[in-house]
Amino acid sequence: MTHDQWTAVDGYLTDLLAPADEALTAALDDSAAAGLPAIAVAPNQGKLLNLLATVQGARNILEIGTLGGYSTIWLARALPADGRLITLEYNPDHADVARANLARAGLDKVVEVRTGAALDTLPQLEAEGAGPFDLTFIDADKANNPHYVSWALKLSRPGSLIVVDNVVREGKVARADESDPAITGTRAMFDLVAREPRLDATAIQTVGSKGYDGLLIARVTA
Repeated sequence: MTHDQWTAVDGYLTDLLAPADEALTAALDDSAAAGLPAIAVAPNQGKLLNLLATVQGARNILEIGTLGGYSTIWLARALPADGRLITLEYNPDHADVARANLARAGLDKVVEVRTGAALDTLPQLEAEGAGPFDLTFIDADKANNPHYVSWALKLSRPGSLIVVDNVVREGKVARADESDPAITGTRAMFDLVAREPRLDATAIQTVGSKGYDGLLIARVTA
């Protein structure tokens, strides 16, 4: 199978089950116009996040890695009227694009975009008593994945979900001799999750318009 075939299937599934609307299309268009990298989740993956948040009954969501706010829109749309989402973005220019996209989608009163290194803002959330979060979505710099999962666990409750994107890295995650920080960070994250008794987790491989990758889903048990 080829990337073209994966993309065609993604298009078929997306058209039927996760069709674009004005806010989602504009979020991607404005992100591209602003020069943001084209690394947002695929539409069917965004719909998966939306469904996970809905099934979870999430009222309080944390996102680590905002980019242009595309995945943020999918997640925030699953919240009840009194729900909230806090999303953390390192790059202030990306955060500005995300804020504009969220305002266009009518979600600026539900979502708070915080700018700065997540490892600086996460302790602030703890100090503020911002948690517990019902769902945390991690899609930021992969070298820090183990730290992000540790913080997500700290800011969760029994029953919370933690979802980590881009964990297969075109299959390179299985290679113990890889030196790429994105790979070593992801492997360290898997090691942490595997030995953490408070997490019950699995990971799946995915193919599609974004290539060959995968995601981890963990449930906090205690």
